Order: sequence, then structure tokens, then C-alpha cells
Amino acid sequence: MTAAVSPPLPAGERSALKGWLAVLAVTLGIFSLMTSELLPVGLLTPVGTALDVPEGTAGLMVTVPGLVAAVSAPLVTVATGRVDRRLVLVLLIGVVGAANLASAFATDFALVLAARVLIGIGVGGFWAIAGGIALRLVPERQVPRATAVIFGGVETASVLGVPTGTLLGDLSGWRVAFAAVGSLGLLAMVCMVFLLPELPPERTLTLADLPRVLRTETAVRTGLTMTFLVITGHFLAYTFVRPVLDGRGVDDDLTSVLLLVFGAAGICGNFLAGALVRTRMRQTVVGIGATLAVAMALLAVVPDGPVGSAALLVLWGLGYGAVPVTLQTWIMRAAPTAAEAASSLFVTVFNLSIALGALFGGWAVDSLAMTSVLWIGSGLALLTLVTVRRPAT
Repeated sequence: MTAAVSPPLPAGERSALKGWLAVLAVTLGIFSLMTSELLPVGLLTPVGTALDVPEGTAGLMVTVPGLVAAVSAPLVTVATGRVDRRLVLVLLIGVVGAANLASAFATDFALVLAARVLIGIGVGGFWAIAGGIALRLVPERQVPRATAVIFGGVETASVLGVPTGTLLGDLSGWRVAFAAVGSLGLLAMVCMVFLLPELPPERTLTLADLPRVLRTETAVRTGLTMTFLVITGHFLAYTFVRPVLDGRGVDDDLTSVLLLVFGAAGICGNFLAGALVRTRMRQTVVGIGATLAVAMALLAVVPDGPVGSAALLVLWGLGYGAVPVTLQTWIMRAAPTAAEAASSLFVTVFNLSIALGALFGGWAVDSLAMTSVLWIGSGLALLTLVTVRRPAT
């Protein structure tokens, strides 16, 4: 089975202005997708209370779309291989927008999980296709910058979308937060309908390309292993950051503010990593692992209170903010001649790690203690320091 992969558009056929408008439309789409996937992180307590499920079970709202996205990333790309990529992206973002609106009106937790399955399909398929779409949209010399902007949608959703959604949920209720993200997805769909050009597929990617990259590229295997450790460790703890802060004596009204602080620190970490990865890739990965490990461990032992919690969330945010751009760059450098296959694997491992982190975090919260997620997350981040190898150049 094969999936079509479109080649770069000849430079003479590209309009820089139209191309950048299309890039911004795709970025809005991927921001709304990733915010949709991660939004429950800040809303576990109110959703669980409203739908009468414990916090560990409510964590399935993060686990389910992560697992589905991990599977759908390669499968959607292959299954829609002969369909115009513009149409595929528009349909996927539309499904996610509608699923979020369905969650906003759900009266049963099972209905919410069913909607989260649809979100997982949209996230996996959209991200896998959008990762290399800049080649089709802007002049060749602008492709690296456009790719960074598109993946900035993933980063911004991770570090800013969730805190903003949490604040909206605290002010107006969790249903309003889901409805807002759903509306944002539908807005992105409209923007892509009008701003994306037709993107007919011309070349093919086969499922056999995926294991081939794993077999032949050692640096890809290393990068995927680091992705698994860092993302699983982060989301094992971060999925339950709200109840962790509650246990540290942080008021609910202040929690959303602290998550915004986390988000602001994450954006700083993103720009810092972007400046470092060109020449100091390995050192950047080591810094990420050490920073995350220290931040989570200290959050488990530092005395309760909002001041110490805020300082450690800044440190945690700086570390995690550097993760997506760093690991994506590692993967792309490791397999420059098989970028589509490597990127698809990266999306799969990234989302699988989100799901497993939330799943095992829920088990730890229900079976051990709330702070256990911080210690386990810290330990996984430390393992990254053992795994890291000098990346391919």
C-alpha cells in the first residue's frame, strides 16, 4: 500500500504572499489540533467532577487520542495517498472541530471518549501530512522558515494553548473551553478552504519505507528513543499537574495563571533551542533531559506554596518548550533522504508517548501517590542522558 508524497513546487510557480497565507492557515490548524489533544490536561478535575469519574480515569481523555493518533499518522497518510492533500487536511480539521463541539455538549464520559477517538484520527493524519507541506507552499529559500512556523503550531499549543484553555475553563466552565477550541478548528478549516492551493499527490510513500528507515538509520532510532523517554516522562507528570498543584496548596484560581507562566517559559525555551540546535544539538538534548528531571524532582520535594511552584514551573516550561523543535530537527537531520518516513515515525512515537504517559500516570495517581508521577517522570527524563548520541550531520 502506498501514500502519495508531493514534490516541491517549482519556484517560478510559487507566490510568496499566497504561500505564507497558506502556511499561516496550516499553522492555525495544527495549533487547534494539538490544543484539542492536550486541553484535558488542565481540565481533568472539573470534567471528572461533572461527569462523575475519578481523575485517573479522566486522564483517558489524553490517552485515547494519543494512541489513536499514533496509529493514524502513517495509516491516514497511506490510505489517502491519491487524494488532494488540501482536501484531506480540510476534512481532518473539520472532524476535529466537530468532535470538540460534541464533547462540549456530552452528558456522559463515554461520549467524550468517542469524540476523543475522532480527535486522535485528525491529529495523527493532519500532523503527518502537514509536516512536509511547506515544500509545496512557499519559494524554496523560505521552506526552512515556513516549516519552523508550522511546527511552531505544535509547540505553541503545547505550552500556551492548554494554559489558555484552562483559564477559559476556570472562568466560564470546561464546556465553554471545549466549544472554543472546536470553533477555532472550524475557523482553521474555513481558512484552509480559501487559502490553500490544490495539492495533488505525485510521488508515493509506502508502508515498507517506515521499517526500512528504522533498520538503516541509527540516528533515527536514537532520536525516537529519546522522544519516547522525554515525552512519556513529561506527560506522565504534566497530565496531572492540576491535581499536583492542588495538593501543594495552590488555589484553583491561581492554577490557570501558573500554567500560563509555564506556557510563557515554554515559548522562551522554544526560541532558545531554535538558536542552539544548529551547532549544539547534543548539548541541547542533554540540557533538556537534565532540566526536566530536576524540575519534576524538585516539585515533589520543595515545600508547598505558589511561589516555589511558580519557579519550578518556569524551569519545567523552559525544558519542555525546547523539546519539539529539538527532536524534530534531530529526526530530520538523521534521515535527510527519507524525511517523510522519518517524520511519520516521529509523529507516531510522539503521540504514543503522550498516550502512555497519561495512561501510566493515571495508574500511578490511583494506585500510588500523586507525587509519584513527578518521580517517575524525572527518572525517564534522566534516562535520556544515557541514550543520547552524537546526531548525524
